[in-house]
Amino acid sequence: MSLCNPVIDSYECSGCEACVELCPEVFRINEVTDKAETIHVQVEKTDALLEAVAYCPEKCIVLE
Repeated sequence: MSLCNPVIDSYECSGCEACVELCPEVFRINEVTDKAETIHVQVEKTDALLEAVAYCPEKCIVLE
């Protein structure tokens, strides 16, 4: 099991919800800012997570 820390550049995030649709166990939309945020600090690096990062139209998610 490989753990990582997904980080979202909230300035670049458009709030499109693509990451939430692809990986709802890691991402959610903040109701105040209408931007994506992570639910947990460290998560397992799964195929769904990698897909969410790859399909982000703003390319604002990185895995540390």
